[in-house]
Amino acid sequence: MMERLSRAVRTVADFPTSGIQFKDITPILSDAELLRFAVESLADPYRNAGITKVIGIEARGFIFGAMLADELNAGFIPVRKKGKLPYTTVEETYSLEYGSDTIEMHTDAVHESDRVLIHDDVIATGGTAAATHRLVAFGGGSVVGYSFLVELSDLNGRALLDHGVPVHSLLKY
Repeated sequence: MMERLSRAVRTVADFPTSGIQFKDITPILSDAELLRFAVESLADPYRNAGITKVIGIEARGFIFGAMLADELNAGFIPVRKKGKLPYTTVEETYSLEYGSDTIEMHTDAVHESDRVLIHDDVIATGGTAAATHRLVAFGGGSVVGYSFLVELSDLNGRALLDHGVPVHSLLKY
């Protein structure tokens, strides 16, 4: 099944900008069996980790993040691009492989007792996940894991992440 999952990810050249080899996961989303397999496989390493909240990073991270939260019987927190959340927020700016961006989280989303799993569909340079970790720290929560459907190993995104926190990627390119 892992081989089938890997084959379902397609590469789109020069998206969103020239030189980027974008990993498109939408074929996985449209296949119920692959989608269920991916969610269960992403959740497996964290089933006994006491996760209380799963953060999904905009936008495709919302899909798997919400499903992971359900699978782990945890709450879900959306982390969004600046200006998209309706309540008081905390923000972090970070670098991408093709520029920079700012993400936000509600100020009351994470509490000191929370054990948080950060999920995004793809880890490239690691900037988004590292910025999300800083947002969790603002609320006093503990990040107990990072979860990614796809890891672009050549970009070494793990280097920016907290080395004391487990990282689980299903597919590596």
